[in-house]
Amino acid sequence: MQERGELADLVGEFEKQLEALEEAELYLELVAEEGGDPVDAANLVQGVRPVVERLELRRMFGGEFDEHDSIVTINAGAGGTESQDWAEMLLRMYTRYCEQKGWRVELTDRQNGEEAGIKSAVLRVAGEFPFGHLKAEQGVHRLVRISPYDSNKRRHTSFAAVSVTPEIDDEIDIEINDSDLRIDTYRSSGAGGQHVNVTDSAVRITHMPTGIVVACQNERSQHKNRATAMKILRARLFEREMQKRREEAEAEFSEQRDVAFGSQIRSYVLHPYKQIKDLRTEHVESNVDKVLDGDLDPFVMSYLLMEGSEDEAAN
Repeated sequence: MQERGELADLVGEFEKQLEALEEAELYLELVAEEGGDPVDAANLVQGVRPVVERLELRRMFGGEFDEHDSIVTINAGAGGTESQDWAEMLLRMYTRYCEQKGWRVELTDRQNGEEAGIKSAVLRVAGEFPFGHLKAEQGVHRLVRISPYDSNKRRHTSFAAVSVTPEIDDEIDIEINDSDLRIDTYRSSGAGGQHVNVTDSAVRITHMPTGIVVACQNERSQHKNRATAMKILRARLFEREMQKRREEAEAEFSEQRDVAFGSQIRSYVLHPYKQIKDLRTEHVESNVDKVLDGDLDPFVMSYLLMEGSEDEAAN
């Protein structure tokens, strides 16, 4: 019934905009016959435009899990401190993007680098179509810049991998046997002082058959951290199964694509020129500071349009 109500609202909105366009057409016919100012028709069309754009965006989020909350995992690639710093830059970029969207974003796990940056981090994102947006970011991200950690000011190339999975509802059956889990507890890391957790409330869960490891340390309650870690584990296992099915389907038509470092989806060049280019859609932005500050919609929208075109061609 909820889905029916949502679809009825969409159809109603669409029909309302059609009526507005028909009214604009009538105004233009009257202007052509009797003369006058077509401003009324122009105002009607201008009112329709943002609604149609919103409906088009809603159409692009037609995937089975696009409405779901999302789990974003960032892992530094090879390269030590340089890649770990790049991973932290990505963490900031996605956090800013989510905040600008008005989504709830929660850092559930963070593993700091030895000198700077992060080895890995996990975000939980809740809001309106977070997975539908953020799935565009899954893949390897490449950074080229003058390294702030190189005393000789040489140019370095760094990589970080971003994984995006939908948070799976309880009604979707993902079987997890307790006997397959190893659960470790430890003290949460913090900035020091009174905020350091002195109890073993942080939880790390290892799924023995797959080797998947998840952790959560943001709550003071071990029970809450365990519940959150289990949600993340369910999402990872679900994504693993979906990836397996995708690979099996793709193997029938083409060679499996390399997902190792070097198969980046996007390049961020800060030197010798400034440019960010998505290698899947060919979309380019020159204002790199704006993008790194969370302005990702141009890349996300170009990816969704490409994905929608491919789906239409396949059908």
